[in-house]
Amino acid sequence: MPHTTTLPPARPRKPFYRQLYVQVLVAVVLGVILGYLSPKYAVAMKPFGDAFIALIRMVIGPIIFCTVVTGIAGMRDMRKVGRVGGKALLYFEVISTVALFFGLVAGHIFHPGTGFNVDPASLKANEVASFVAQGHNIESIDFLLSIIPTTFVNAFAKGDVLSILLISVLFGCALAATGDRGRPVYDVIEAGAQVFFKIVHYITAVSSIGAFGAIAFTIGKYGVVALVPLMELIGSFYLVCIIFVVLILGIVGRLCGFSIIRFCGYIKDELLIVLGTSSSEVVLAPLMRKMEEAGCPKETVGLVVPTGYSFNLDGTNIYLTMSILFIAQALNIDLTIEQQITVAIVGMLTSKGASGVAGAALVMLASTLSVVPVVPVAGMVLILGIHRFLGTGLAMTNLVGNGVAAIVVCAWEKELDRTKLAAALKKA
Repeated sequence: MPHTTTLPPARPRKPFYRQLYVQVLVAVVLGVILGYLSPKYAVAMKPFGDAFIALIRMVIGPIIFCTVVTGIAGMRDMRKVGRVGGKALLYFEVISTVALFFGLVAGHIFHPGTGFNVDPASLKANEVASFVAQGHNIESIDFLLSIIPTTFVNAFAKGDVLSILLISVLFGCALAATGDRGRPVYDVIEAGAQVFFKIVHYITAVSSIGAFGAIAFTIGKYGVVALVPLMELIGSFYLVCIIFVVLILGIVGRLCGFSIIRFCGYIKDELLIVLGTSSSEVVLAPLMRKMEEAGCPKETVGLVVPTGYSFNLDGTNIYLTMSILFIAQALNIDLTIEQQITVAIVGMLTSKGASGVAGAALVMLASTLSVVPVVPVAGMVLILGIHRFLGTGLAMTNLVGNGVAAIVVCAWEKELDRTKLAAALKKA
């Protein structure tokens, strides 16, 4: 008799209402409706969004530590670690710089602040005082020293991403150098990573509730009517982010052999969660999982993606330059070419410094404006009311950029499984 192979039965497809992206999309729509119809009750939904983000942030430190350590130690070859890290940082700097100038050009094309004719004397500087104080801290040498935590566990207690990355890299290099004697430690950390990923899976299952609470609060607090005068900035910012993703990241994707549109479809669950929560941190773990399923080696993903969350902030850089031009245009201030180039250079530095700070984009903006004194820092008050909406767009752009970065570095290292990538994107 001829030998026959019995294939396992195909897993039944989930009903559409059990798909995560459908649940999150419905939750976002319901949140908008509640915010519009009943602002008072919508604002009361804020704890749902806050609780979800707090739950995710609770495990971000351990996840970064476990993935970076196992990524470095799993490579064994320290030269490869340096090579992968160097390529990742080079790619981050090139694309981030493009994003900065992309925002500058867009600001000149759309002129979102023209016609506001705001009197600088009418600005309420006290409303941005806290961001200015944090911005000054970022400019000083003290910030660089603050990356070094006082104790090993202090970085995790503070939730400082850069401090955790520093500890993770040192620990991973030391673990790799110990060879076989460090294998038991490696196994424990790898098993710990699986546990934390499972925790994230549980939390993500209720992401629709968090998205509902966050978007309901945003619409209820700020209202749709209050946004009308600033709709041009919001609309032009989102349009620029979309063009950046489709054009710049699209070209990068095409050079690596994949479609950016299909890739965005592949991570649609994560994009919709970010849409609801305005934070890309909440999908760090799911994004890493999807990159591995798309043919990227676990070791490279574990090193590139967490690092990208501090050094690859495409959307934040677009936000920075467009916001500064918007404020300048609203105050009828003409920035010279030299001043605009200064903004871009300072932005390259402050974007790294603000990565672990609450309200990072606003702190980064305050820090940069303080270096270009011709535009008053108090001008930030003009965008405080819509920052949440702008923050959603920049977070989604950052997410796509970090996913693309993982594929690029893996392809650069000739480690990308293109068959798995094509299969993953085909199902999107």
